[in-house]
Amino acid sequence: MNTADAKRVLETALICSQQPLQVRELRTLFNDELGVDTIKQLLQDLQQEWALRGVELVCVATGWRFQSRPEMREYLDRLHPEKPPRYSRATLETLAIIAYRQPVTRGDMEDIRGVTINSMILKQLEDRGWIEVIGHREAPGRPALYATTKHFLDDLGLASLDQLPLMEAPAQEGMLDLLAEAQEPLAVSGAVEGEAADGPVPEQTALSESAAGPEEPFVLSGNQP
Repeated sequence: MNTADAKRVLETALICSQQPLQVRELRTLFNDELGVDTIKQLLQDLQQEWALRGVELVCVATGWRFQSRPEMREYLDRLHPEKPPRYSRATLETLAIIAYRQPVTRGDMEDIRGVTINSMILKQLEDRGWIEVIGHREAPGRPALYATTKHFLDDLGLASLDQLPLMEAPAQEGMLDLLAEAQEPLAVSGAVEGEAADGPVPEQTALSESAAGPEEPFVLSGNQP
């Protein structure tokens, strides 16, 4: 198979896949006859070929995928005018703390925020697939240690935590603003353009005031079907 045909196979597989694909999965397209370095070079070639289009090929935490460029969001939203999920300020501050200080316990988060964190906030973030328990601290009560997931990185269009915006100050407000800057474009892999790489996400609403505190709800920009 020549280079042009190999790139066409990769391009087709990535566009038709409903989720990001890793290099080892892409090698199976060629019965493992192409090496890892060759596959990566072909993917880089495809990136360049799509450089001037409204869709780009990117590498996120769980693999490679095609997604819309951020500047296309305004237009694609007109096809899907549904309101994005809303998250309370308390929820986003908690998520930001976990993202930048992980692994952390609930007590760590409460020390940073200065208030008690309602368990519903952590449950909402777990249900969204953005955080998970990765272990327990060897301390009285063995509190759970929370960290972000690869799904969280995928939703922000990032390949690793190193790509999060640098945090110049440890203030809660700074973490919240920096996290909101990392926006996920619409993933276009799959049969339906605009559908998330792992399928539609049910609409979520902000936590009630009793659960999240009286703060004004804050919308986290990102890919929301």
